[in-house]
Amino acid sequence: MEKEDLLKFSPIRYFEKATEANLKSGEMGLITAKKGLGKTSVLVQFGIDTLLNEKGLVHVSFDQESSNVIAWYSSILAEIAKKRNVNLDEISSTIYRNRTILNFNQETFTLPKVVNTLKALKASGINLSQVVVDGLNLANTSKEDLDCFAEFIKSEEMTSWFSYTNEAETLKETLEAPKLEAFATVSHLAAKGKEVTLSILKNGDGKVVLDAKTLLFTK
Repeated sequence: MEKEDLLKFSPIRYFEKATEANLKSGEMGLITAKKGLGKTSVLVQFGIDTLLNEKGLVHVSFDQESSNVIAWYSSILAEIAKKRNVNLDEISSTIYRNRTILNFNQETFTLPKVVNTLKALKASGINLSQVVVDGLNLANTSKEDLDCFAEFIKSEEMTSWFSYTNEAETLKETLEAPKLEAFATVSHLAAKGKEVTLSILKNGDGKVVLDAKTLLFTK
């Protein structure tokens, strides 16, 4: 029951209720913010929610070592569990068994190559439901490469969340319009005073607050 309790009170439930911008099968979402504000934390929360649903997750990082990504998951899951007084000692291994972490260099690895890697994982019997892509410079990513990835996500009926370092608070300034078409929803993370919020720029106009200390979505 502990895993079910974590899922029921997952921070993503707050996101879904506040924004109604959760992804449908075959769709991709984009999280933008200035460097260091918490984009990885947001992606990890989506990833953990997928794992709590006992679905396969691939976390693709272009700017962090695998050990750092693992630390993010451990930290965020611990904060979620703390809020529900859940002991992770017996269930953490079962939560992470469906997670695969991939670390790439953007200078030598493109999104079509990521697609090939994901296809190889599926061919080896790994069940994939969601892919999060962190740290990719979308300004240097061609529309063709982005479309290739989006077509794969759609064809496999998966979902995918991307992060992108950009301080713009309007949709028009986020990314070139042709590239934005690949994303069903776009949101921006910003800090005003002591409050950190994620505002929806595409597919809704809601927003959700993040706990300034833990960076978890909250009421």
